[in-house]
Amino acid sequence: MNPSPAPVDVARIRLDNAIALFDEFVRATVKHPDAATLRGLERRFAERLQIQPSYWSQIKSRSRQIGERLARQFEQLCHKPYGWMDQPHGAPSAPVASSEPAPEPAGSPLPQDDDERFIVGLVLTYYRRHPQRARTRLLDLLGEVLTPPPAPAKPAGSAPPADDDRQLWERTRSAVAPLKKKRRT
Repeated sequence: MNPSPAPVDVARIRLDNAIALFDEFVRATVKHPDAATLRGLERRFAERLQIQPSYWSQIKSRSRQIGERLARQFEQLCHKPYGWMDQPHGAPSAPVASSEPAPEPAGSPLPQDDDERFIVGLVLTYYRRHPQRARTRLLDLLGEVLTPPPAPAKPAGSAPPADDDRQLWERTRSAVAPLKKKRRT
């Protein structure tokens, strides 16, 4: 008797494919992404899919699932064949023999899993709503992580500790330009 195959999680496959469509949209829209050009991409992607930006956010955060009708809508508006959303798709560069997508190279700045995508989405949402406050708070938080705790007192005659983390933090902080105020018209 043949063992039954594992159940297919269509909701998970559709979510993965929706994220892949968004990644494809970002790559096609922005050749050299920076903070200014990334603003509004999720809203524009939602407009392209003819859904509300808040609905797209709920899909990404897994509080909503992509149903049959919405999956067909995504396929049609993103020029994919019927049923594309229901089939697992590996990374474009993944070998055909492997069903697993190729992992991102170590050190890649791109989110590598759903948890990282969720956190990046939250940070971007916060930043887009309150840019100055978000910038200040995020730099403070990063400063707490990157600034080493005070070293215990060393006996006289010993060499001072290497301060690489502090120097890295100071260089990073000094390289961040202040936000320009929006002009009111």
